[in-house]
Amino acid sequence: MRKVSSLLVATAAAASIVFTSAASGGGSGFSPRVTNPWFPLTPGSVHVYRGIRDGKPSREVLRVTSRTKTIAGARCAVVRDDLYVDGRLRERTTDWYTQDARGNVWYYGEDTAELDARGKVTSRSGSWQAGRDGAIPGIFMPATPKVGQSFRQEYYKGEAEDHFRVVALLGENALLTEEWTPLEPGVLDHKLYVRGAGTVLERTVKGGDELNELVSLRRS
Repeated sequence: MRKVSSLLVATAAAASIVFTSAASGGGSGFSPRVTNPWFPLTPGSVHVYRGIRDGKPSREVLRVTSRTKTIAGARCAVVRDDLYVDGRLRERTTDWYTQDARGNVWYYGEDTAELDARGKVTSRSGSWQAGRDGAIPGIFMPATPKVGQSFRQEYYKGEAEDHFRVVALLGENALLTEEWTPLEPGVLDHKLYVRGAGTVLERTVKGGDELNELVSLRRS
């Protein structure tokens, strides 16, 4: 995995940008059963990551629940994401994903909360839901990734404006992307995906030192 980390820095390349987004309210053909092999969301599965956040050790636990939520007419899978920094719960997030008939995974929003040392919510910045206040869903993972493809993952003006680009296909089973947002100019993240597992490594390669590596994947 450390060898892959160095590859993340070396393989970033310029590519043409083709932004794709869905109009809110179009739920026909969408399913909460997310089976895209690059980002599978199997109900009951638990991903555990370890890394560094704000210079401190972190642990992230991502749970795919069996619940669904209908947003702007689309039924979405509900994913719980808890981030622990230096041993305490720092962020609590619920994410909503859905898959279209072609196999593209769409991101329909998140409900996020930052917590203080006593567990009190201090901020909900970054929360958004497709169809509300102009928020628009975006493609989180294409059905058939190709080098140079670029998509907008989300759009809620001033709060959630992430984009990503497919940088490299590493053989048949690994995929490298880069992510950025105009809300944090100068910051660039790389993500490594493995077919059948989803995200296995995330690293800030410019403008920070955050790191997140998959250490455990449990399926029910």
